[in-house]
Amino acid sequence: MSFASETKNELARLDVDKKSCMLSEIAAYIRTSADIELYPDGSYMIELETDQAAVARHMKKLVKEYFAVDCDLEVYEGGGVGRNRKASGNSYHLILGRQERAEQILRECGIVRIRGGRDYLYDGIYDELLKAKADRKAYLRGAFLGTGTMSDPAKSYHLEFAIRTEGVANDLRKVINSFTDMQAKVVKRGSRYVVYMKKADYVSDILAIMGASGSMLRMEDIRIKKGLVSTAKREINCDSANLDRAVDTAMRQVEAIRKIADLRGLKSLDPKLREAAELRLEHPDATIAALGEMCDPPLKKSGINGRLRKIEEIALKMRQSETLY
Repeated sequence: MSFASETKNELARLDVDKKSCMLSEIAAYIRTSADIELYPDGSYMIELETDQAAVARHMKKLVKEYFAVDCDLEVYEGGGVGRNRKASGNSYHLILGRQERAEQILRECGIVRIRGGRDYLYDGIYDELLKAKADRKAYLRGAFLGTGTMSDPAKSYHLEFAIRTEGVANDLRKVINSFTDMQAKVVKRGSRYVVYMKKADYVSDILAIMGASGSMLRMEDIRIKKGLVSTAKREINCDSANLDRAVDTAMRQVEAIRKIADLRGLKSLDPKLREAAELRLEHPDATIAALGEMCDPPLKKSGINGRLRKIEEIALKMRQSETLY
């Protein structure tokens, strides 16, 4: 089961006690996942589709508790949902018709409204559903159950809602951004308007806002492990880079010392410089700190470094003299 499916299963098992939260969640689910038909006689039919049994049971329970309606549940084997209709597994369809008061449900959810004496489908989110913070959380939960998806946090951080209309997408973005330090964006992808978040903190926060605390904790655990691995890799790369620089420096120093030895001999050097040169030749793989400890008396890193730099300067002047003549 994908991380998104696990999250939906967790959300579908939450108990919703507050009536306004029930309505907000039902409205969001209908808005994001329903097919709505208007018959010639003016009656409506709502069909809700999902590929998860837990989500179907949850919505059936909410509708019954809030509207006192027991909607029909039909199960199709191997049907898939939406773009995945050829996928294996069952699809679950909740049907609300005239007997289940579909028109009343649509009106109370703010989906069907009246203008000029005629019904129309409202392209936006009904403000009455978003009055309290708990209601906004419930709306996001219903929207995620209806059309939400997210990537596996082990691979990337991305959570999105694929919405049918631009008005609803923009309103949903505003709902998300009404929470502290949240920032969602909208982009058109094919025939859908996608409300999305790609920052890890946003994805983690919205899981907590919707009530998916288990998924949020799993994601944070993955983030911590990824952070530890990333830190270890950086340290290894840093150690490797430092080693490469140390080897290059030692080779350069050995080359400078041999140049002096060939042209003038090491006896031409000051005794302190000669000691450093001979130690470097004898121990080309030794660290600067180790070379310093070998000196008599022992030197700190800055001391032995200074002597070796002086040797390189002498060798450079010799090369320049060769070039001139």
